[in-house]
Amino acid sequence: MMTLIIGGSGSGKSAYAEDYMISISEDRKKYYIATMQIYDEEGQRKVERHRMLRGGKGFSTIEQPIDIGKAAEKMETGERTALLECISNLTANEMFSGEAPGTEEVITKKIVGGITALNRQLTHLVIVSNNVFEDGNVYDKTTMAYIRAMGRINQKLAEMADEVVEVVVGIPLVVKPKRV
Repeated sequence: MMTLIIGGSGSGKSAYAEDYMISISEDRKKYYIATMQIYDEEGQRKVERHRMLRGGKGFSTIEQPIDIGKAAEKMETGERTALLECISNLTANEMFSGEAPGTEEVITKKIVGGITALNRQLTHLVIVSNNVFEDGNVYDKTTMAYIRAMGRINQKLAEMADEVVEVVVGIPLVVKPKRV
């Protein structure tokens, strides 16, 4: 089963996703798949803050900034759930980790393929992503390619997901309900 949780920056989507994971995990092993690359002190502070906020919640953290499909190789066998945080970091890492930015099509295919492979190996996968189309600004060519890739990935993940929830000002709104 896969759940996509989406929202704008500061919407409360991460806190909702963690609480959601705890509610569905039962006795299964819980993994937190962290995708953020740390480049500076600000990034390090953000990672430490997130670790502190999820402390005591029973998550085992896996650092997987690229090649998301390989995250399952770092998990124990058996029934397990995972929270992937987040698609925007993963997309940026994949798109800009080489000498030249990857194309929208290549990055979308790689990320969606990796998530498909990961989802097959889990009891439940919860994915956090950003809604990147809310500010209405037009950016440089490279940034617009990133935004379009995020849009494509979010659309494909929403299509694949059993449930989609948008978090707006801390309020979860079910966009695609689970089928019973």
